[in-house]
Amino acid sequence: MIEFDGVTKRFGSRDVLRGVSLRVERGQVLGLIGPNGAGKTTLIKLLLRLSHATGGDIRVNGQSIAGTDSYRASIGYMPQIARFPDNLTGADLFTMLRDLRASNVAMDRGLIDRLQLGDQMDKPLRVLSGGTRQKINALLALQFSPTLLVLDEPTAGLDPLSSATLKDEILARRSEGATVLITSHIMSELEELCDDVAFLLDGVARFVGPIGALRSITSQGSLERAIASLMIREVA
Repeated sequence: MIEFDGVTKRFGSRDVLRGVSLRVERGQVLGLIGPNGAGKTTLIKLLLRLSHATGGDIRVNGQSIAGTDSYRASIGYMPQIARFPDNLTGADLFTMLRDLRASNVAMDRGLIDRLQLGDQMDKPLRVLSGGTRQKINALLALQFSPTLLVLDEPTAGLDPLSSATLKDEILARRSEGATVLITSHIMSELEELCDDVAFLLDGVARFVGPIGALRSITSQGSLERAIASLMIREVA
């Protein structure tokens, strides 16, 4: 479970997050939605302790993350653009992560096959396409049985088959009890994957709740139209 309680973040005189409160339960997928600059990436960085909140609290499984990094062992993180050394292979990256975690688990060969990475894992990243790199990024995030998944635009650059495979994997992990926080600009994807959504605008959570409730209050039939309607209301 992930809880953001009145979280604020200021860079200089600019307030990027202003009292954001939301909760992602165990076995739930929550989608973070908002225009560029709304605060989605900042919220993720605070959760991962890549940055520190100005105010409020963030809790994972009921415990504040302030002053500790141990909880991060339970997180599988897929950034939108992974920055790995180009000379390393996918197999090298897995070995490096396994050593950092002091783990002896083997790579998930089944997922490697489903992502069609069998002949790509031993090639340097510099010779791989952007889509193949993204598949390796997804594969690494899903290793080591994470109970928390943080996925930033996970299907960006993936072909339809790989995208479907990854979405199936996300839903399978949710059914096993994983907590999932996901950002995407593809509203149909969020409708397919998410239980709840959180709409951020100007650093404020303007809506947090079930997609059906958002459709209802905006009188719109799709998430995309509902978000567009909400943006018009908030800007007006």
